[in-house]
Amino acid sequence: MELILWRHAEAVDTLPDATRRLSGRGERQAAQMAAWLKPRLPKQTRILASPATRCQQTVQALGLDFETSRLLSTDSSVADLIAASEWPTGGGAALIVGHQPTLGQLAALLLSGQEADWTVKKGAVWWFSNRVRDGETQTVLRACLGSDLVEN
Repeated sequence: MELILWRHAEAVDTLPDATRRLSGRGERQAAQMAAWLKPRLPKQTRILASPATRCQQTVQALGLDFETSRLLSTDSSVADLIAASEWPTGGGAALIVGHQPTLGQLAALLLSGQEADWTVKKGAVWWFSNRVRDGETQTVLRACLGSDLVEN
């Protein structure tokens, strides 16, 4: 299975939190990462986004169908993200557009075996896959890329 974590792009600092919109810079970040991601996404990727406005705007930059999941809200847990994505047994690929600190905590769990407060930069993607080698299940980090490193 492939699991792609995409942190929402930069948003304006207003209240209420759930309705924060992308800043001009955030719109550019979302567009840059969407342009990089779209041709690389596996066919039939399940795309899931937080209901927060900034996540909805980020995922809309892809121009693909997506599902909104309350399991990806700002107060979600790592277990919620795993359940929403069906990692690692769901098969295929899942793209999650969500929030810190949960995305970083999930990345830490996948790579180190325990949750920790790792930071996923705004607009960045962390791409994982899992495989079985010699009877052992392994998680592989395939890509970790910030929108500032993507050229359009």
